Amino acid sequence: MGVTDAAGSGTQATISSARGGYESFQIVVTAGASGLSNVNVSVSDLQGPAGAVISRTNYTLYREKFAYVSSSSPNWGGSNQPLGAGWYADGLIPFTDPVTGAPLAGASLTAVPFNIGPNSNQPFWVDLFVPRTAPAGQYSGTYTVTTGQGNLSGQISLTVWNFTLPMTPSLKSAFLFWTAGSTLSQEELLRHKLFPASSSPTDQPILMSNYGLGTTNVGPYSGAYAGNCVMSAAPSVSQFQAEAAAEAPGLPLYDYSADEIDSCTNLYTTLQQWARNMHQAGINNLVTMSPTPALYSDGSGTGRSAVDIWVMLPLMYDSAQSQVQYVQQKGDSTWSYNTLVQDSYSPKWEIDFDPINFRIQPGFINQSLGLNGLLYWRIDDWINNPWYNVNNAGTFSSNNYPGEGQLVYPGADVGLQSVVPSMRLKWLRDGVQDYEYIQILKNLGSATQALQIARSVGPDWRNWTRDPNAIYSARQQLGQAINALAGTPPPPAPSAPSNPSPADGATGLAVTAALSWSASSNASSYEVYWGTSSSPAKVGSTSTTNYALPTMSNGTKYYWKVVANGGGGSTSSPVWSFTTVTSIPPTSGPPTAVSVSPSSGSGSIQTFQFVYSAPAGYSNLSGGGTLINTSFSGPNACWFYYNQVANTISLANNDASSWPSMALGSGGTLSNNQCTISGVSANGSGNNLTVTVSVSFTSAFAGTKTVYMYAIDKSGVSSGNQALGTWTVPSTTTTGGNGHHHK
Repeated sequence: MGVTDAAGSGTQATISSARGGYESFQIVVTAGASGLSNVNVSVSDLQGPAGAVISRTNYTLYREKFAYVSSSSPNWGGSNQPLGAGWYADGLIPFTDPVTGAPLAGASLTAVPFNIGPNSNQPFWVDLFVPRTAPAGQYSGTYTVTTGQGNLSGQISLTVWNFTLPMTPSLKSAFLFWTAGSTLSQEELLRHKLFPASSSPTDQPILMSNYGLGTTNVGPYSGAYAGNCVMSAAPSVSQFQAEAAAEAPGLPLYDYSADEIDSCTNLYTTLQQWARNMHQAGINNLVTMSPTPALYSDGSGTGRSAVDIWVMLPLMYDSAQSQVQYVQQKGDSTWSYNTLVQDSYSPKWEIDFDPINFRIQPGFINQSLGLNGLLYWRIDDWINNPWYNVNNAGTFSSNNYPGEGQLVYPGADVGLQSVVPSMRLKWLRDGVQDYEYIQILKNLGSATQALQIARSVGPDWRNWTRDPNAIYSARQQLGQAINALAGTPPPPAPSAPSNPSPADGATGLAVTAALSWSASSNASSYEVYWGTSSSPAKVGSTSTTNYALPTMSNGTKYYWKVVANGGGGSTSSPVWSFTTVTSIPPTSGPPTAVSVSPSSGSGSIQTFQFVYSAPAGYSNLSGGGTLINTSFSGPNACWFYYNQVANTISLANNDASSWPSMALGSGGTLSNNQCTISGVSANGSGNNLTVTVSVSFTSAFAGTKTVYMYAIDKSGVSSGNQALGTWTVPSTTTTGGNGHHHK
């Protein structure tokens, strides 16, 4: 919204969000010919389901400050052109301290009250954080604009979806401060779901637990960059080990060792030595360059690449697509980044480009191309005070790149000791959250649907939507799909061993049971057949996917079948059926957790095999769970559950309040602060179900742990938890750098 653009007439803000997410909207106040005086904005609490309230303290309000772009960014004349010279809203002046809500003092720039000149607009930015404990459902509230000439109120409608974004974003990132990277400023960046490249080890535990810091750069920097194909000798293994030991336990580490060295083939041997040494210290090597076969090995013979994190501009990606796909399949990380205006088609982060440029890259394009990180060379490059001058003609070249390297503003001007976000930083945050929604849907076993939505708006660097309504629709589709799948968590482990159940034909007893089956996509109802012969008789019908069976005699073999009815009538052949299935022998009993292999040992990464059993056959198991902790306690554990019926695995979050899931064979991972699970497979034979899981433990989870297991059959009978192994997690893991990026 420009200073004099025609304003809209709507007064309702309609937003949707997961718990733990940020959503925003703008309120534009337009003055008539006489102007407006003493303009202010306030918001109410949000009233939700069953008396739930989201307090107004979860809002942060800003007045948007206009910046004058004196000359356009470079215009390559392609599909993504700058909007040109003029006034743009970008800096955000907070009403109060965004963290404490306290009034601001000593500011040269104040948000409100504010006077608006004749025939002019003043936009206000409203940020809402949805608490992680907010019940799902519909919320409503109001906002009020007061002026010396009268007041106006509007409605706020919020939908809170029934899932929670993780504290630590799935999208890794490295955004570099050069001069203003205080702890408070780093916290501000982390509230925008982006990681500062470097942080103080003394601050890292709080930044990790309270703000979601997920990686850090340990250094040193080699000195190599575009135009300077000279690299210092590799630090020794012990030097890298000392760098790693100085960082907080459990924080993944990388070393930003070199910058834009595609043309520096003379450095490859030295770069391999850097990589070999840092790999022995548990540090990943990050380099801004295109993948090249010469660096697909660090020379150690392990097959590990010399570059673990390949960071590419769109031009670099497009010129090396086959190499990118190769290293992705190899297991390397691939990130995107942005700087200046280097092509005619990809998103740009200058002030005079359309806002969609900032949102589309982190989430939709990154996910579509399999890129799992985001880098920006500097966010506090204040050549001038950007509150008053965002131009920099002659600094990077003779051209103007308004806002380049400036995603935050100096806080002192508004009465803060930390930096202040730009609107561009808010849009980048929205893109990181888009990435998270896509990732959650993939983890729930719907990777095809998730990527279809992503690619509908941002399939690659050249073909991405310019329509903000399409972005809004894509986010809504993602949220609604996740909300529908979030559903019921897997069965929890019992708190104590269960007594054997007389069900399943224990001697001398008649038993009852229930059938359950997977839904058929075009079924209107199901006919249930049950009996002692191989051609069982029909016993009833149901519109659900379960059926209570007649009383059975012990020691008798039973057969059953389910026929799906579709299109309003019975099908001539079953759409879906079971035939000749369940035998209930007289020796049947409750399921058991059999074993874990290895049953003892130590290490940060291990592939385990868990065996569960049911006397009536492994197909009678609903699933099996494993809880790894110092005691049988769900919070802060590595606790996962294999659901055989759905063929999914779920990992409890840190407080065991939710269970993110993924389908077997999806190739995904699930993580909490204790562990990451991947490579899951399941096989059944006879009575036994074997579930194979690769587990990577964090060093924050160090110590000797007990491996508890439990099995649950389809009638709900549990084995109870059983301690079947021990595992020692070391205090240092081999996860994977802090230097400086030079431009």
